Amino acid sequence: MARRLPLPKPGALRRRREDRAQRMLTNRAVTDVLVSAAGLVGQPVVALEGAEVGRVVDLVVRWEGETYPPVTGLVVRVGRRKAYVPVEVVESIEPDRVALTTSRLDLRDFDRRLAEVVLNGDVVDHQLVDVDGVRVVRASDLYLTRVGDIYRLVGVDVGFQTLLRRLGPSRWRWRATPDRVIDWAAIQPFGTGTTEPGPPGTIRFQPTQQALRRLRPSEVADLLEELGREERQELLAALEPEAAADALEEMEPDELGALLRESGTEQAAALIVEMEPDEAVDALRDLEDSEVRGMLAAMPADVADRLRALLAYRENSAGGLMTTNLVLVSPQHTVAEVRRILRSQAEHQDDVDAVIIVDSDGRLLHDLGLWELLVAAKDDFVIDVAGPPEPTTVSPEAPLREVVEQFIASRGSSLLVVDDDYRPVGRILADDVVDALVPERGRVRFSRLFG
Repeated sequence: MARRLPLPKPGALRRRREDRAQRMLTNRAVTDVLVSAAGLVGQPVVALEGAEVGRVVDLVVRWEGETYPPVTGLVVRVGRRKAYVPVEVVESIEPDRVALTTSRLDLRDFDRRLAEVVLNGDVVDHQLVDVDGVRVVRASDLYLTRVGDIYRLVGVDVGFQTLLRRLGPSRWRWRATPDRVIDWAAIQPFGTGTTEPGPPGTIRFQPTQQALRRLRPSEVADLLEELGREERQELLAALEPEAAADALEEMEPDELGALLRESGTEQAAALIVEMEPDEAVDALRDLEDSEVRGMLAAMPADVADRLRALLAYRENSAGGLMTTNLVLVSPQHTVAEVRRILRSQAEHQDDVDAVIIVDSDGRLLHDLGLWELLVAAKDDFVIDVAGPPEPTTVSPEAPLREVVEQFIASRGSSLLVVDDDYRPVGRILADDVVDALVPERGRVRFSRLFG
């Protein structure tokens, strides 16, 4: 089901607008001299005196973190050989020909070097990510132009008309016909391997790209759902573990299950470990028992034991709905101390709408809302700040119907799940109940006070 994305924050929109304002394709002088990478295939390569020495097979660019990758050479067919011609002996790259500065060539066989990509072989007709549009696109053509003394890749065309031009008569193929062109700066996440040359057809993300970090988890989740198997594994590899886990939590169950299966047991286990416990359990429930056993065996023992305990609860019981991310404090904690504890738990803010006051044996005394903490004096003891009503609780085995009834009766934003000794074991948030009642609507997230 399609996910309704929240609007980007104003700061994110401003940064994206500023980035676009500085991009190459906003310059008319650049767009007027675009050269089609696909159109160059088969075009003549002429020497200094004008004699044809071969035909273009592909263009080679270096992928080492530059916004607009520079052309480093060409692959040229000379007789039955594919030779490499370095850009240093190229006089000009025109839409229908390549002119050289010399008549003598060192006809070396083409051997892919570190961080090099052949445009038509590796990029054209492959999936790419448009970071600005937060979408997966397929390159119908690539455009380059001369910037100073260097030829650079400046744009990707994703239009259908451009694809038709490439498939049409040869006399049309070399003509650049920009249809739906995206400035290459918006495709910043893509790159080649930075440690060793990749095999033909390999496209890898650069781990240091800033553009990915500006995307929200729901946006990354949409990209992961649209990408093919190899491409989304590359995207996962480029993300920090926490960012990857956040994105996985936003994915549709079927897509998440497919991603975990294709990732292999070790990698899937590592991803699940980074997820919130309740989200991790939801993901595991959609897998086969043998797959779950393998992933649990590959996790740290303490994490696996916690997830096994949660998996033991029925899916639509209180235990199956709850999150185990709890903030527990003692009656002697001051408001200032609790605020510091909350700041240290910022990564779990979506699961926290109150702090739980427990006695020395871990039994529930009170549930203190974030609003009460906000307005209280910093030197107050939390037990003195806590007022009515009393916490609303359910047992882990309580069915969904009872959970809903308790929510209606309490009019609160969450319920506490307690064991037989009245010790808190989890919390059920209102959005967890909505997810359980209306699963076809996709995941729902309500704002918390400090979210």
